[in-house]
Amino acid sequence: MAFLHLPSSLGTTHPSLLPIKSSFHFSPPTASILKPTNFTNRLSDFRYKSFNFVLSGALSLGLILTRSGFAEAKTGVNKPELLPREFTPVIDVAGFLSDGQEKRIAMEIANIEQDTGFKLRVLAQNYPDTPGLAIKDFWQVDDRTIVFVADPTFGNILNFNVGASVDLDIPRSFWSRLAGKYGNMFYWKEKGEDSSIEAAVMAISHCLREPVGPNNCSEVK
Repeated sequence: MAFLHLPSSLGTTHPSLLPIKSSFHFSPPTASILKPTNFTNRLSDFRYKSFNFVLSGALSLGLILTRSGFAEAKTGVNKPELLPREFTPVIDVAGFLSDGQEKRIAMEIANIEQDTGFKLRVLAQNYPDTPGLAIKDFWQVDDRTIVFVADPTFGNILNFNVGASVDLDIPRSFWSRLAGKYGNMFYWKEKGEDSSIEAAVMAISHCLREPVGPNNCSEVK
């Protein structure tokens, strides 16, 4: 699962795509230095900061933390020619979704935006066949946008980039639990990539509609 914050270089908190620096290194502390609980907290924080945002264009050579360990990131790409001519909140360049599924997801996304003010955008891809950075301007990504990239390249098919305003209302742990439930390889290989995508969209929809509080989005529906 990917969960990476983006800087406010274009006037909003999360419109630009931040590559993971190749100079970053992670050295797990030894048991004699940190208690297991502290190590877990630090590892969770590290994963939050460096989740692989598999938008491809956002990836540069560096380290990515995956569920199976560390993997080398792929070089970012930018292929605006893969974008549709007309606006759509769902772009499927991998062919995971049927026309009917795309329409249902697009309708749910429209309802989410109308009811909550948050924008969900879905990109289904198989790296390196991806529009990459081009989707940033196509979708006008801002701090109220959730970019959901469905890409099985790194095992877990669910990857997210979350705007600052969304992050204020939705617990960070929700995204990792969502990926753990519907994005793991066993799930999408058995149910299909399309089922993972649809299930994740509905879970996000349910979460965004919950009243903000200490227990909101505590369960992945």
